[in-house]
Amino acid sequence: MFELTRRRSRWILAVFVVLALMMGALSATLFDKVQGGGYIDHDSESSRASALLRDVFDQAPPNLVLLVQTRRSVDDDAVVTAATELVADLQAAADIGDVASYWTDESPALRSADGTQGLIVAGILGEESEVDDRVDVLADRFSGEHGPIDVRVGGYAMLLHESVEQSEKDVLFGESIAFPITLVALLLVFGSVVAASLPLVVGLITVMIAMGTLWLIASVTDLAASATNVATLLGLGLAIDYSLLIVSRYRDEMVAGKAPAAAVVATMRSAGRTVAFSAVTVAVALSGLLFFPLLAVRSMGYAGLAVAIIAATVSLTVLPAMLLLLGTKIDSGQLWWFLRASRPAPGEGTWHRLARFVMMRPVPVGLAVTAVLLVVGTPLLGVKLGFPDERSLPESMNNRQVAEIVQRDFDATEQNGLFAVLPESAYSAAGLDAIARELSEIDNVRRVDTATGSYSHGGLLALPTAANDRFRAPNAAYLSVVPDTTDPDVLDGIADAVRATPTPSPMLVGGVAAANIDAVAAIVEALPYALAFVVLVLVVVLFLLTGSVVLPVLAVILSVLSLAATFGALVWIFQDGHLSGLLGFTVTGDLPPPVPVMLFGVAFGLAMDYQVFLLARIREEYQRTGSTALAVASGLERIGRIVTAAAILISLVFLGFLASDITFMKAFGIGLPLAVLVDATLVRGFLLPAAMELLGDWNWYAPRPLRALHRRFGISEGPSAPAVRSEDRREPVRL
Repeated sequence: MFELTRRRSRWILAVFVVLALMMGALSATLFDKVQGGGYIDHDSESSRASALLRDVFDQAPPNLVLLVQTRRSVDDDAVVTAATELVADLQAAADIGDVASYWTDESPALRSADGTQGLIVAGILGEESEVDDRVDVLADRFSGEHGPIDVRVGGYAMLLHESVEQSEKDVLFGESIAFPITLVALLLVFGSVVAASLPLVVGLITVMIAMGTLWLIASVTDLAASATNVATLLGLGLAIDYSLLIVSRYRDEMVAGKAPAAAVVATMRSAGRTVAFSAVTVAVALSGLLFFPLLAVRSMGYAGLAVAIIAATVSLTVLPAMLLLLGTKIDSGQLWWFLRASRPAPGEGTWHRLARFVMMRPVPVGLAVTAVLLVVGTPLLGVKLGFPDERSLPESMNNRQVAEIVQRDFDATEQNGLFAVLPESAYSAAGLDAIARELSEIDNVRRVDTATGSYSHGGLLALPTAANDRFRAPNAAYLSVVPDTTDPDVLDGIADAVRATPTPSPMLVGGVAAANIDAVAAIVEALPYALAFVVLVLVVVLFLLTGSVVLPVLAVILSVLSLAATFGALVWIFQDGHLSGLLGFTVTGDLPPPVPVMLFGVAFGLAMDYQVFLLARIREEYQRTGSTALAVASGLERIGRIVTAAAILISLVFLGFLASDITFMKAFGIGLPLAVLVDATLVRGFLLPAAMELLGDWNWYAPRPLRALHRRFGISEGPSAPAVRSEDRREPVRL
């Protein structure tokens, strides 16, 4: 590939620029294709119940709320007329199931305490993507003034729709912050306008192609809006990481006296291979997200895989082409105020001294740093998972305001009901009556409605009316279970109790609480398989890089330790509510289950990314010197500054997530930089040298058959010199 790059540099640049422009043009309509939400397991019991409710009964859980406000009373004749007409219009709209309102059902729960507001509640039929399209049309049609009443649109469907709109704003705002901040940081790293601009050029091309790729993915399958944030910021971050490594190595080769073309060749044989390996590790870590059935998680897996491949491809083609064209002009545009530090002599650098300091006292240093990470990770033991609601959106958004008004001024328990479907089974009135009575005796259940009437505390509360006919269909029936609380924990308990109730025929339970339980269960069930796949493949990849079976296991252990500390900090901040005022979010007392899963995929991939950077250079030094101690110290000295700079730069990029007004995106803005910085400093600067010192020559151990396998299929990071003995170390184990 390099030979093609050398001979066709201008053509390669032109092709990628045109490709980036084309893909960027495609992505202009990306947000018309993605959908909000994605937190439901479509193979779960609750999803099957929703499908039956839609297909058999032509009903849907209440996901649309029209808040009707007036300066008069809701019982005023003019208000009653206008509201009744509004209900009729909504009932006549396409894809609308049952519609309930204060004016047609006379339910006190749909009237505010002060009598100036009323609710119209309906269910939009269809899958999440179809519901998102319909609610956009319905919101335009029904919101605003209608004679004496003013209507505001809310509900779960509107929550999903507004989250997509917010994601689009966040992407644009995050990019506007990330690019200038990163440029300043790159100027400080390189001290040259030209050198600092190269990573941003690579990043811009990567992001444009990645967003266009998401457009193509969204054209053939469902894609959650959260993938766009990942594609933008992770794409920029990885492109800068890879560019930083390649440009720094190129400058080193130039300082060593090589001509530009020879410097590029040497760079691609060393740093280029490291980038390729790094992209594989990131892609593998993020591919673990594809094991999860939730669309929001899988979408981040799609985005991460695409971004890792695209970032590496652009870095390994466009960047060397630019380096060949620039040649010695790489340092053009030196900033007059920037004082380039003189390169320290071998053995005198900060990272070299730090490595020697740690390796002289590996046990106390290792224990101290491990203790710090474990203490920081302690809050993880109290983690509580719960799915995002309207509180995850900014206070300025319409849907959140409607939800808060409903919670404050209405009896909101009706909005949190469950439904139990008895599919494809003949039933008698007596049998359905018995099930309803039993369900109504569950703690914190206010009422159960079904075809045979309404029930409360084991007794018949009201005889059936014409409205109860909606609960029956040929050979099927369903029951509506209305709680007396809005507490999420209590609602989960009610859902579990309803599911545990014995029935003569199978019963499927749905509703928000049931869907949340199923989604958490789906994540927990898939987690072991995802972890096993990611760890196994990464161990194999690192073995091919290092030729050791010990170092890959050590790398995984250290990465998990740093991630545990990160997750503990996230629980302390976002679940327990510390720093909520500073970061500007509403405390919900839980973490959305996709957050730790998606954060694991991205952060673990980046942790292994830096592990590849570091281990590749340490192995190169080990092959040159034959001494583990010298290899660790020299490797840290040569790559430690670059890894730290890369960690700082990508952390600055990830801070763009903090610009989001969606709470769990803010969690990424804290979690990802924290994971990257902890891994690049405490883990790589202290724990890795300490562990490698204690392991000694065992670092490079591999059974004889695997050593032969590595000699045949392993990847060498550069020209290896024969191993030599070090006066202060034992004879190394030769691979």
